[in-house]
Amino acid sequence: MRPGDEFFNLYNHGFVRVAVGIPDVQVADPAFNAAKTVELMQQAAREKAVLVLFPELGLTAYSCEDLFQQQALLDGAQAALRTVLAASAELELIAVVGLPLQVDQLLFNCAAVLYRGRLWGVVPKTFLPNYREFYEMRQFAPAPAAHRDTVSLCGQPGVPFGERLLFRIEEEPRLTFFVEICEDLWVPIPPSCYAALAGATVLLNLSASNVTIGKHEYRHSLVANQSARCLAAYLYTAAGTGESTTDLAWDGHAMIYENGTLLAESARFQYTSQLILAEIDLERLVQERMRQNSFAQSRQRYGDELRRFREVSIPLPLPRHGRLLCRRQYDRFPYVPSDPAVRDRRCYEAYNIQVQGLVKRLKSTGITKVVLGISGGLDSTQALIVCARAMDVLGYPRTHILAYTMPGFATSKRTLHNARALMAAIGCSAHELDIRPSCLQMLRDIGHPFARGEPVYDVTFENVQAGERTSHLFRLANLHHALVVGTSDLSELALGWCTYGVGDHMAHYSVNASVPKTLIQFLIRWVADTNQLGTEASRVLRDILETEVSPELVPGEDGEQPSQKTEAIVGPFELQDFNLYYTTRLGYPPTKIAFLAYLCWRDRTQGRWPDIPEARRHQYTIGEIKHWLSVFAWRFFKLSQFKRSCIPNAPKVGSGGSLSPRGDYRAPSDSEATVWLEQLRLIPDSDAEGVPTPAATTASL
Repeated sequence: MRPGDEFFNLYNHGFVRVAVGIPDVQVADPAFNAAKTVELMQQAAREKAVLVLFPELGLTAYSCEDLFQQQALLDGAQAALRTVLAASAELELIAVVGLPLQVDQLLFNCAAVLYRGRLWGVVPKTFLPNYREFYEMRQFAPAPAAHRDTVSLCGQPGVPFGERLLFRIEEEPRLTFFVEICEDLWVPIPPSCYAALAGATVLLNLSASNVTIGKHEYRHSLVANQSARCLAAYLYTAAGTGESTTDLAWDGHAMIYENGTLLAESARFQYTSQLILAEIDLERLVQERMRQNSFAQSRQRYGDELRRFREVSIPLPLPRHGRLLCRRQYDRFPYVPSDPAVRDRRCYEAYNIQVQGLVKRLKSTGITKVVLGISGGLDSTQALIVCARAMDVLGYPRTHILAYTMPGFATSKRTLHNARALMAAIGCSAHELDIRPSCLQMLRDIGHPFARGEPVYDVTFENVQAGERTSHLFRLANLHHALVVGTSDLSELALGWCTYGVGDHMAHYSVNASVPKTLIQFLIRWVADTNQLGTEASRVLRDILETEVSPELVPGEDGEQPSQKTEAIVGPFELQDFNLYYTTRLGYPPTKIAFLAYLCWRDRTQGRWPDIPEARRHQYTIGEIKHWLSVFAWRFFKLSQFKRSCIPNAPKVGSGGSLSPRGDYRAPSDSEATVWLEQLRLIPDSDAEGVPTPAATTASL
């Protein structure tokens, strides 16, 4: 995003809106088909799409068979193309339509790329099916049979012609598209593989593809895998129900995929024209290609093939002005699938990854016992559940889990009660160790005012407690020949919300270091809802989930509830996990992250939700999003890397990544956050309704 750009416009954040049309057709009636095609083009333009794709041979219909050898039909196809061209002159929209084209006494199955009344290229079909119900070689010649690289068509000379054309948008070079036709996708090495390596980020397929039982599922598999393999978007359209049913039937199946993810799909077996739309995230595709260095290796290996591609530059202006939000639905919780069935499978996987990591470490060390601190909060609860499962796998009794709750100066009655109840429900060796005497001794030794009766609750006061807890755990591990299991999660590591060294930062082995706070909440809820540990344990788990997240290091007034509120200092974890995912997984700039967050969080109806009751669903203004994103950027880039540079071993759990210096993320401990904070200036302070940014709060560093 550039200074002065409209923030609330998708085209200023690396998105483009595209469309796939399935017009109603009549067989061998090009004039009718052209009129229906133009209607969908105009609809796509009204929707601010910049690219629209139509089916194979759509200007004549695909099922004309030997009628393709009739000159009248071929002439009618060119007349239809002129009609579509004339209509395109009034539209800021690239259209790709299919028609038969006679070149040098040969007939080709072609796709024509047109914009503003001009033909920018014609692409002939490379692979012609001639098996089962298909016999295209009876009428058409394959692309390699062509002996020229330009054609004259509709009064326009020098139109690029060939199977290796890349169409690049001048204003947005990341939008480079390639066209292949139907069977080209079904062969062992589709032409789009080479096109993607040559720079195409968007792959188009004009298809006819008659329908048989289950074929649509296979199409999904083909398109999904090709888009993922090529790190590209893939637009696909099959012919609709207007085609001839002499021997075949047609379902009008259109899809838009992005890197293996389905963005939009048509309704099948419709008897009227359809148009589907989706926003493609070009920045995501470019980031993925940059990160996956085997993509560059492939480009190097096939360099000779890639140099055969020609580039056509199209001066299409993008509609960057005015408010234009994405319709694309994003998960508010990118680490947590919104689909309950998928979420259950992910919870099963997450637990087993954590358990497998701990089991292997115990086996390799020959240690049979673990030590961990239980606070009555989310992280230690998750770690205790993992330890219990690990003991079950190893065949050891759960009493080999030496669990200690260690109340301090600020431990609330609620969390202490839950810690005791949870240890009892798990069946571990439960212990209670009051750290206040040893903390007071330390505070006296260093001359801290609290030891003299003064209510000074500074960072020293807080870290003495955190350090005493961890020091006790390590010495207990020595005493019992056990392994200290760490509990800190990915979100806290990202924000630097842990006490360095002898504190919750350190352990012999960690199980939560790649699991963000939002996912931990759902993992615990899943165990409770499926009653995996018994009724009493489920009750305790639900109460833990309802407890305010707090380090419990500063005393409160009543002692019933935690007085410190972590999220009031470092930000709501649901927002900060969102920021974390798009920062580390995709490398997005703050402006784009804020735009995505606004799409998801601007009201309760936006974004894909997991199963969260309506009363607990939050919303944030763009001002609040900007504020907490600034806290995240400062803490993540400037403040906390030195803690992450020496974290204990822990298994990587999700595709969102790990912050281990031995795994996904390597960064200097003394870098600056300047460029990220500068970009934050481009984010507005209020949304469309004029809601201002809340007063900034001082983040604890």
